[in-house]
Amino acid sequence: MESTASAKYLRGSAQKARLVVDMIRGKDVNQALAILRYANKRAATGIEKCVRSAVANANEAAEKANIAIDPDDLWVKTAFVDRGPTKNRRRVRPAPQGRAYREQRHFCHITILLSNDDRPAPKAARHGDGKNVKVAEAKPAKLAESKGRKRGGAAAAPRAKKVAPKVEGRKNKNADANDGEKKTTK
Repeated sequence: MESTASAKYLRGSAQKARLVVDMIRGKDVNQALAILRYANKRAATGIEKCVRSAVANANEAAEKANIAIDPDDLWVKTAFVDRGPTKNRRRVRPAPQGRAYREQRHFCHITILLSNDDRPAPKAARHGDGKNVKVAEAKPAKLAESKGRKRGGAAAAPRAKKVAPKVEGRKNKNADANDGEKKTTK
């Protein structure tokens, strides 16, 4: 069974409210309420009221359908925040040298969907014969290697080895190996 609640025209921007809603998505109702209770965000109080309203809506719908429902079994299936209007909430803030900055104060609309259905398990990859297969995660490439190679040019080219000049009387260690190669200088 699912129940929905929405809170409209809450003060604050939708972007800031989404930070709070992202913390509770997919959690149990009790766990979500605990997170909202101690979240240090202004939007948390309005979202907490919306979650409590969704729990009350679930109880009411179950009572009407003559079904017993345990509020502890509910979990946050969907939660999202939409942007509200800014009309009639424009203010003017004083600025230097007699100018004025226009400031928009935002509203947001919050919608929360609770469910007591089983949570979907993470999907595993399947072969054609229906067997589950463990998917190995790709390891990220080394940072220096990938950045240099993507850029190309001098960063991607290998550096030339410096060769010590030959000293008369003493033979260089690498002289035999470097006889066929050209010496490079920068």
